Amino acid sequence: MEGIADFLDSLIGGISLIFYALTIGGLIWGLVVLRPWNKNTRYNPTLLKETIALIYRGAFALIGCQLLKIILKIWLINVTLEMPPFPAFAHTTQFQAGLLQAVFTIILAIYLTVYLKANPASKKHWLISASLAIPLIITGAWLVHGAGRFDDRAFLMSFTVLHQLGAAAWIGSIFQILNLWRLTQQEIINPELWPLLLRRFSKLGIGAVVLILASGLPMAFSYISDINGLVGTGYGNLLMVKIALLAVALGFAVLNNRAVGAYFSKGVKYSLNRCVPHYVTVEFIILITVLFTAASLASQPPAIDIPSLTASWEEVLNVFAPRIPRTTSPSHAALIAGEAGRIAIIGQTPSEAATAWSDYNHNIAGIFLAVMSFFAMLSYNKYCRFARFWPLGFIGLAIFLFFRADAESWPMGELGFWESMAGNSEVLQHRLSTLIAFALGAMELQARLTKNPDSSLPYIFPILSAIGGLILLTHSHVGFQAKTTFLIQISHILMGVFAIILACGRWLELKLEGSGKQFAGFISVFALFQIGLILMFYREPLY
Repeated sequence: MEGIADFLDSLIGGISLIFYALTIGGLIWGLVVLRPWNKNTRYNPTLLKETIALIYRGAFALIGCQLLKIILKIWLINVTLEMPPFPAFAHTTQFQAGLLQAVFTIILAIYLTVYLKANPASKKHWLISASLAIPLIITGAWLVHGAGRFDDRAFLMSFTVLHQLGAAAWIGSIFQILNLWRLTQQEIINPELWPLLLRRFSKLGIGAVVLILASGLPMAFSYISDINGLVGTGYGNLLMVKIALLAVALGFAVLNNRAVGAYFSKGVKYSLNRCVPHYVTVEFIILITVLFTAASLASQPPAIDIPSLTASWEEVLNVFAPRIPRTTSPSHAALIAGEAGRIAIIGQTPSEAATAWSDYNHNIAGIFLAVMSFFAMLSYNKYCRFARFWPLGFIGLAIFLFFRADAESWPMGELGFWESMAGNSEVLQHRLSTLIAFALGAMELQARLTKNPDSSLPYIFPILSAIGGLILLTHSHVGFQAKTTFLIQISHILMGVFAIILACGRWLELKLEGSGKQFAGFISVFALFQIGLILMFYREPLY
């Protein structure tokens, strides 16, 4: 079960950061933006109830994630070393800090449920809740990269906590803004609260971004010594992805801020009600992706620690260099014949058949996606109605991947279906990707053919695309960043980014009106085409 434990550990790390942001960011939202004790603003009791409910539900979910992470680590140590992890594991900083953070979260959750929930407009109880969150925040310093450093340890731990605090303030507030819009749409609260609280959030949002940058840049320079470390390591690449996604999210935040400014200065309501909610949703998707990227980043060794395993500019560019796709595959028997030498710990020998097998799989998958995206572009032309059936390509791709992705497991290999997933996190992630591809094809085809305006089916496509992107961004071949495995992983990272763009573009296409709708749809299809090109030109590195 090592594969499942390894994959879930990374996944739970991202989910834990989400609930951390929901809890801490929600408290910051209440103290800075909502300020329910202010007599000048009268809030509907439902708004206060829903706001606090998000916070304490996030706290209880965070407790579960923290305990589950500890259990998973115990499980992973046990299945890897084949021996009980205690008492040795109990003496580690990671175990003690994780358990202590869970205890502090329990105290906070109880106070939120018993006192703040009963007194939602009490300034005293809001301040006490924030005070109880401080030990929870500080304890997290012993669960980050900086805690394991010999140089600048206190500096790195402190700045990481500040970095997390800034991210929590931004993302936790986005949760509350989406909740605010939901209540506005349901006509539960005064619609004037929507622009009012958005304007109040602007200053908090700016402060959160400044804190993220001011704490993040010094850490980046500490963990990455030169430009090669940024480009040629898994840590550096994930950091670039994180920065790029934050920049895109900030771009949507700027659009939202302009819409709010136009409302208060000129009384323009259109963008405020027709565009901002959907921009906030996309901003939310991107920021959630940032949290999962941060969780994946935490599992990578800093670039400064692996100078001898850093890839050069030329090697990275060669991964994406255009080349003729491989359209012939070695036999399954030839592949299996070379497996023993390829996976040997001593006397390891490369397998040409395995390399060719992998190249063929990736290149054919790329052809599937490139052709699909071409027909998807044609589908926007009213004279090419036949192109509406382009999602069928996803179903064909899923069938291809099911048989070809993992040759050592069922149905082609000797390993059973469940056995292969339990023992190898790569196989598990490949199976999930195959399932997502099949679901994407079936549901998107039905959605595009029926055209029911009240159906929620079209939204399955962006949701599953976003999930697929998150899987690709957390997809790791090994725990140590050897150059070869990094050069394999880098293509997954870039495809994950394009999958998120695909999801966001499709979501905006469904929600926006006018020219913005068509532009978002084109961006979505273009992102799919880019994924296809990456796969078409893929070559397994021979190092």
